[in-house]
Amino acid sequence: MRFDFSSVDVTSIETLVAETMTAGDKLIEEVETVEGPRTFDNTMRPLEAVGVITTNAYGRGPFLAQVSTDADVRNAARQAEETLTKWSLDLSYRDGLYEAVRAYANTDEPDSLGNEARRFLDHSLRDFRMAGHNLPKESREKVQALRARLVELEIAFSTNIAEFEDGIIVSEDDLAGLPDDYIERLETAEEPGTFRIGMAYPDVVPFLDNSSRRDLREALAFKFNNRAREANTPILVEALGLRAQIADLFGMQSWAHYQMETKMAKRPESVDEFYSALVPKLREGGATEKETLESLLAADDHGGELQGWDRRFYHTQQMKTDYGVDPTLVAEYFPLVEVVRGMFDITQEVFGLTYEQVAKTDAWHEDVNLYQVRNKADGAHIAYFYMDLFPREGKFSHAAAFPLVAGCLLADGTDQRPISAIVANFTKPTDDRPSLLQHSEVVTLFHEFGHILHMSLSKAQFTRFSSANTEWDFVEAPSQIMENWCWIPDVLARFARHFESGKPIPGDMVTRLTEARDLNVALLNLRQAYYGQIDMDMHSTLEAVDPEQLEMDRADITLLPHHKGTLQLASFGHMLGGYDAGYYGYLWSEVFGDDMFSRFTDEGVLSSSVGMDYRRTILEPNGTRDGMDLLRDFLGREPNNDAFLEKLGINS
Repeated sequence: MRFDFSSVDVTSIETLVAETMTAGDKLIEEVETVEGPRTFDNTMRPLEAVGVITTNAYGRGPFLAQVSTDADVRNAARQAEETLTKWSLDLSYRDGLYEAVRAYANTDEPDSLGNEARRFLDHSLRDFRMAGHNLPKESREKVQALRARLVELEIAFSTNIAEFEDGIIVSEDDLAGLPDDYIERLETAEEPGTFRIGMAYPDVVPFLDNSSRRDLREALAFKFNNRAREANTPILVEALGLRAQIADLFGMQSWAHYQMETKMAKRPESVDEFYSALVPKLREGGATEKETLESLLAADDHGGELQGWDRRFYHTQQMKTDYGVDPTLVAEYFPLVEVVRGMFDITQEVFGLTYEQVAKTDAWHEDVNLYQVRNKADGAHIAYFYMDLFPREGKFSHAAAFPLVAGCLLADGTDQRPISAIVANFTKPTDDRPSLLQHSEVVTLFHEFGHILHMSLSKAQFTRFSSANTEWDFVEAPSQIMENWCWIPDVLARFARHFESGKPIPGDMVTRLTEARDLNVALLNLRQAYYGQIDMDMHSTLEAVDPEQLEMDRADITLLPHHKGTLQLASFGHMLGGYDAGYYGYLWSEVFGDDMFSRFTDEGVLSSSVGMDYRRTILEPNGTRDGMDLLRDFLGREPNNDAFLEKLGINS
């Protein structure tokens, strides 16, 4: 299966969604009206077929809200996403469908089902229970209405971030210290000799890293940290209230208690224990790191405490002075084309794959490339994936991987192979200079490609367990593990080449870069813990929450003051993008990613033997088994946090 995105327009998106819902309703009606004995084929197979057609419809239509260059198409795609999501959500509230699945569950046949089919049945029953089928009808209807409103809020929140525009205007003198290629690609402002620094990451991050103008760093950070604040603050507050109402209807202590039944951690208390063990140790290291950064601040005649808009700049200065690493110069050895080639070479070698670029993409933009994945041993087709890596107006503003077609086994026995897309915002090449990646962007690319591999290599029979559909606090582990290769000298030396001379990255530069991996690592991870803790705070109570007050109250976790007058949560897409009561999963999954990579460390960082074992035991099963069981199979022991703590310089 391949999509032709070049012909998609507003009408085709609307037609696609309407036809999908019509086909889905027909399938559900067939389930509800079965005559005779209930079987897996007449009850669960049609339910799986609904999952197939809705997933594929998302990939052809609503997905374009993230990437289309046409504002009308983006708007139509968002409306289609809202319509399709609400319709899909409503299925779990249909009494007839619930009674059909429950009736089947009460037959003898489920006792003889295979593990994955049984898991599909059990998860479906859990969905119905979490939809409120054990509640009085009035309460269930209220839950349904609240969930429908949440869908509207989630899409509006994401739209406001993607469409938000702001920036600061600077003169050429204000750009002292910024690389020439950065200045050359800036948008010119109305007044001659001035430039506009917008809210895209390739604009913001290099400026915060390199500008010696503290006042301008503060001004840009203020704008960036307030993206979509006016529009999204009431949306966030309303969403938090709706989630609390749903939890209360279920008699739960909080939304976190309701949500976490489906996660590895199972209960909020486990997350509290995780942070309680980690944060105090990180704060010890962070205090020392902050003291060093503040000494640099003082040396520049800036008195007072280190601020959020100072951290990146003085971190960069430390990289240059203490390690001899200038991130801008290092980027000259990471042209995007070579990084992609190197990433492909490594993963082909380790996981037994081959990639081939497809000449005719029929994609949504000329910058997008399409690749086919094959099994190296026999040449069998495995998957397709798109790469859309440069910023555009209205495009998804960060980096993520999206499933477009789920790998599964169709009812007629056809093996439907996956299609996915990696979407990012790296510096676009110019006529005389290629796209050059900061090393942190190399890490981001490897991370997101981990999701692509997870989606591509799935051998799940059901869509329910494909497309990286694992527990939400395990889903980042297969991407976190990928980051480790970005810090190994022998690995970097394979693909890091200077964009002009083609010479390999100097060995001493690689050594210094990897030695600097732990620079300010405590402060960096405290920032992750800060977001995760705020997420848990917002969702661990039934009371109304003031997000701005919460940001101020929890700022002490980071050891840096809250940026007065800003509300970063208003542009924190994860909070209405599926990571509610789940953002802790990034650090949580990093523990497992590091633990899994310890096998590569012990047996060979590019070992194809370990790689194929990882492919078979982690990536191919996908969500067909609990994450903890997958980990035990791959590690041959109980998982632990030793590798994670060692990386952070903390004794276990």
